[in-house]
Amino acid sequence: MTFKEQIQQGIPSILPPKQVYDPAINHAPKRKEILSAEEKKLALKNALRYFDPKHHAELIPEFSEELETYGRIYMYRLRPDYKMYARPIDEYPGKSLQAKAIMHMIQNNLDYAVAQHPHELITYGGNGAVFQNWAQYLLTMQYLSEMTDEQTLTMYSGHPMGLFPSHKEAPRVVVTNGMVIPNYSKPDDWEKMNALGVSQYGQMTAGSYMYIGPQGIVHGTTITVLNGFRKIKLNPEGNLFVTSGLGGMSGAQPKAGNIAGCITVCAEVNPKITKIRHEQGWINEIVTSTEELVKRVNSAKANKETVSIAYLGNVVDVWECFDKENIKIDLGSDQTSLHNPWAGGYYPVGISFEDANKMMAENPELFKEKVQESLRRHADAINKHTAKGTYFFDYGNAFLLEASRAGAAVMAANNIDFKYPSYVQDIMGPMCFDYGFGPFRWVCTSGKPEDLLRTDAIAIQVLEEMAKTAPDEIQQQMQDNIKWIKGAQENKLVVGSQARILYADAEGRVKIAEAFNQAIAKGEIGAVVLGRDHHDVSGTDSPYRETSNIYDGSRFTADMAIHNVIGDSFRGATWVSIHNGGGVGWGEVINGGFGMVLDGSKEASKRLASMLFWDVNNGISRRSWARNEGAVFAIKRAMDVEPLLKVTLPNFVDESLL
Repeated sequence: MTFKEQIQQGIPSILPPKQVYDPAINHAPKRKEILSAEEKKLALKNALRYFDPKHHAELIPEFSEELETYGRIYMYRLRPDYKMYARPIDEYPGKSLQAKAIMHMIQNNLDYAVAQHPHELITYGGNGAVFQNWAQYLLTMQYLSEMTDEQTLTMYSGHPMGLFPSHKEAPRVVVTNGMVIPNYSKPDDWEKMNALGVSQYGQMTAGSYMYIGPQGIVHGTTITVLNGFRKIKLNPEGNLFVTSGLGGMSGAQPKAGNIAGCITVCAEVNPKITKIRHEQGWINEIVTSTEELVKRVNSAKANKETVSIAYLGNVVDVWECFDKENIKIDLGSDQTSLHNPWAGGYYPVGISFEDANKMMAENPELFKEKVQESLRRHADAINKHTAKGTYFFDYGNAFLLEASRAGAAVMAANNIDFKYPSYVQDIMGPMCFDYGFGPFRWVCTSGKPEDLLRTDAIAIQVLEEMAKTAPDEIQQQMQDNIKWIKGAQENKLVVGSQARILYADAEGRVKIAEAFNQAIAKGEIGAVVLGRDHHDVSGTDSPYRETSNIYDGSRFTADMAIHNVIGDSFRGATWVSIHNGGGVGWGEVINGGFGMVLDGSKEASKRLASMLFWDVNNGISRRSWARNEGAVFAIKRAMDVEPLLKVTLPNFVDESLL
């Protein structure tokens, strides 16, 4: 069968042979035992819904074994034998260019060079899934190959509910992930519903088909590190940034440190992912002992090097060793997947990686105790360094939240707030989000590097022209963006699809997108997919991260994210998504995203102008109503540009009257 024929086939009528489990692939850890005997029967019945009854007798023992062995039914047998990567768009079968673009994006999320656990359909974060099982993947791709521009595919947590009649201006796909009743949004609720095959954790851009590999977080991390050093009035050169995690998102940290120009030490316990990041060039060196690490860091400091060093081991050992050896840490953070602390997101100190994985599956209560004990040690070591002048920030991965739940000394004197700020509170919120700057991204669906090079040049031209008249309040953001995009090619940021990310405001996004659309119309480049990280100005309501600099008491509300996805869907998005959970955990955040296909048409120009303007200014409006002064400035500027925009502005109270 050709690739196109396999896509069009969907779930095969004749079962393929069982596949051998490949130990060379980075696999998800076994999930905890959580289902009763009756619930296991229900999980099997749910999985068998995808198959003709004639196959049930053969599949029941196989799926039962998967459930017992891995804690989930992944249907490994159905994993395609073709290479998984984002093909040029014309290689996909179908009647709709928009649908083909979505297939391109889905396959990129599952590319072995991109995905964290590709055989388990997990893109990043330990549990950020594109689908729950391979039957869902096959059926979804089949639907996309059949759909017209007058249909919409409805996705329920990885399950393709089906194609429904709609119209050309409607989204081609509407995605929800993990949208459960609020009282059933605890970690064990996810474990149970995911094991039953009825819900999944879409992370932010995994389950919305918009992940572009670590490049996305590289840019945000570069800006964070640069502004972190600016905040403490230090030049990055020769100064030290210590953090941990080399997974799908966190793996960007050492690369970002190199771009920022500092010394980066990033600890990771998983040897496979450490090796992958080194092979990809995202880290310069791997060190396996703290003694060797101390020597290497002292040498880098003395020579004012720009270097990224992966420590293969536990980050707690690094913090404690550097305290003992009096090595000054200038910036400190953590980006382990603490939204998922009991299932592989964070590993306890003093236990080998293999033994920890075994304990996680066989003795989850003891594993939880060890994780919390490790978090207390971790926080104690950080506290010793901050007493010496280290600037530590929470990277929005729920480190402080889980450390506080473990009884670590991370609370402020009022015992309400954390003693350390979120990076959004101190850096990204007031410096970027309040002014409308966030992670705008695009993908060249032709798969041609020369198309990406052309789009980079277009973006530079647009930004440099905008910078000539930009107000002083946003000149730093503009210059950071111009520097970033000019260095994008030399920094070799592409992993997977021909994609780029750039922090831009609404004006920048609209102007860049329109310039792309004009280039497509002239035949200079192929079709382009626009999108963004959910970690943006208005896509996400996350009280400990994206909306942590909202101080009017509304940071636990999710009106903004819901309005964002509804507004995007009728203003021209090609697909929209809304998720429970993200980088900070199930039940801790609601986040939404979009994808938009540019085809060079006048209709695409109309859609991009309408949708991108709303997508940003919805969030600025909410931030301005929370009395964030940068956002008040930005929304007033937006109203000057667009006479149809009229936003309710706050009145400020003289504090002395209160």
